[in-house]
Amino acid sequence: MPHHGNEAEHSDERGANEGSGQQKPVIRDNRKVDPETGAARHPQGEAGAEGNAAPTDGDALSQAEEILNGVEVPAEESVASGAAAEAQAAELRNDLLRLQAEYVNYRKRVERDRAVAGEMAVIGVLNSLLPVLDDVDAARQHGDLEGGPFAAIATKLENALKTYGLERIADTGVEFDPTIHEALIQQPGEDIQVDTVSQVLRSGYRSGERVLRAAQVIVAVPA
Repeated sequence: MPHHGNEAEHSDERGANEGSGQQKPVIRDNRKVDPETGAARHPQGEAGAEGNAAPTDGDALSQAEEILNGVEVPAEESVASGAAAEAQAAELRNDLLRLQAEYVNYRKRVERDRAVAGEMAVIGVLNSLLPVLDDVDAARQHGDLEGGPFAAIATKLENALKTYGLERIADTGVEFDPTIHEALIQQPGEDIQVDTVSQVLRSGYRSGERVLRAAQVIVAVPA
């Protein structure tokens, strides 16, 4: 059937009739960031072109933040973890204090043992020289040390040993003390009330509170 008029006019009429209600307009959202999730997104064209491309760094970071933010630690587990940490810290502190106390005790024991070892060494030397001092006393009693070089040497030796704490036990007229005196002879004495040292047969020696050798004496006892 022949058409009357211009073909363009008929096309405009058909477009107007189709837009009057037969088809709804299509709205495309081309925003690159999702307004709800905040994640970056690609247009469909780019996705189709890239295929199965890996997500960008921004996408991975956003997903990691979402996962971390979504993990919730129960309050009970948090309190239990804090209590365990405090208990472990207290145990370590106690171990440290115990080690410190053991070290202090060890140091004191070492110092004490060192002092005792030094004292025993001095006592050993003094004991080895006691026979020499006995010979000096015997020579002095017999008058062999009346002046001369030997008298000076004997005096120097005795003074040097005094610097190491050596003391002579040779006093007479004192009360008999069994801790420093060895009674070889007992004789009745006059006008005495207690046992008294009347004569020293061999001198005794001591170093500090330690008696190296008791003095051999004659004791006068009450009659």
